[in-house]
Amino acid sequence: MTTPGNIVSFTGAAPTTGDIAAIARRNARLTISPDVERKILAARAVVDRYTAADLPVYGLTTGLGAGVDTRLAAEDLVAFQLRVPQARAVGVGAPLPRDVVRAMMAVRIAGMAAGGSGVSLPVFSGLVAALNAGFHPVVPSLGSIGAADLAPLAHMGRALLGHGQAEVGGSVMAASEALVAAGLEPLRLMPKDGHAVVVANSLSVARACLCLADVEQLFDWSLAAVALNFEAFRANVSVFDDRALAARPAFGQREAAARLRDLLTGSSLLADAAARRLQDPLSYRCAPQVWGALLHAIGEARQATEIELASSGDNPVVLVEEGLMVAQGNFDLTAFVLSWERLGQALAHCAAGTAYRTMKIMSAGMSDLPRFLTPLGQSRTGFATVQKTVSALEVEIRHLAAPVSLTPIPVADGVEDQASMAPSVLAKTEAIIDRLRYLVAIELIASAQAVELRGVENELGRGTRDVYRQIREHVPPLTEDRAQGPDFERIAELIRHAG
Repeated sequence: MTTPGNIVSFTGAAPTTGDIAAIARRNARLTISPDVERKILAARAVVDRYTAADLPVYGLTTGLGAGVDTRLAAEDLVAFQLRVPQARAVGVGAPLPRDVVRAMMAVRIAGMAAGGSGVSLPVFSGLVAALNAGFHPVVPSLGSIGAADLAPLAHMGRALLGHGQAEVGGSVMAASEALVAAGLEPLRLMPKDGHAVVVANSLSVARACLCLADVEQLFDWSLAAVALNFEAFRANVSVFDDRALAARPAFGQREAAARLRDLLTGSSLLADAAARRLQDPLSYRCAPQVWGALLHAIGEARQATEIELASSGDNPVVLVEEGLMVAQGNFDLTAFVLSWERLGQALAHCAAGTAYRTMKIMSAGMSDLPRFLTPLGQSRTGFATVQKTVSALEVEIRHLAAPVSLTPIPVADGVEDQASMAPSVLAKTEAIIDRLRYLVAIELIASAQAVELRGVENELGRGTRDVYRQIREHVPPLTEDRAQGPDFERIAELIRHAG
């Protein structure tokens, strides 16, 4: 729960995706309620009873993965937990961004706070303290197949033990030095603690929380781009008629159309005979259906992510009321991943529509505007070369939307023969969002230019007038040819950071 003063409190109720984003990107301080601490202690008491009785429990008194058939000696229980993050720190590639690391730490804390991990309270509190102190382990971005994000969390865990590297105050240093700089002590692991740190899908869920914040903001801007292009193209707004959409109420289309109608409120385009055609190209005519599908996909991805934030995906899971530790497969993210694959494909459909409309507004034959939107004649290039950027972005999005979540090759001597590839799914979704942000920026700039060439800048709707003015505050009209890449960067940054 986010409270005034840039504080997020975990109270026993599940945190929201917005809470995680606030911790990750606004450096919100995390506080833990006594109820959560009592829940941690209750689960830990179950672990301690199993430990004292030397009962066979995966990752507590046995090895991990294929090593499940190996019982651990009582004198080896703590040493084994120290080895768990070391042996699983096998990640490679560029380090994760700071906000993703912070989100991953916050999500792991949320999973522990749900009460099923059995982590000891000192280790839980140590992770909270590290996050609040700005201690950020250096975590390689590659190495997880999504059957728990073992490698990323292992790199996080070993840094908290004083191994590897970490960033504090903008400087990367040895983790042991970073702990001192942050005023922290290395974690002191007890039985099960090393396993509890790594046995979760915290990286995947963290990236999902950040993607949701980005995609919901991008969705609003993309709708504004659709509406502004409609104004410039003088497209037929009958496609937003709720009576027609209600005749086949596909997911999200009525809400998308309602939001587009709201953006166009007061526009001269709503007058009778304002449209140039009876029926426009499908990238205009089917905008409510395509953006409605995206709206539905965002909602499904949000629901799937909220389930993970509210839950213990640990294996084994501690069932406090029954006093049991139960082995199961709740770490499997197939349902979660399929929702995110769907979202990526929905974004790709919107990217195609955005690209097609942008091309058409530049076409004299389609738009009845100067070719390539130049007011100075065909001795100037205008927006012509921009089409190459549009094409490159759209085809990359289409490539990234292809599924990656089908089961990878078996690992752990064939014991772990199924996995979701969740981190890869979220990484490619991030890449899709980045590219679509540029496409939307280009459509907004081209549409603003077309509105002026059409001479309707004083006849825009309430919402389209506002977005047109924002574009012109950052990018002047294109008269003489100039480098337009910086223009697109400015509007993409506006989309990324606008409130």
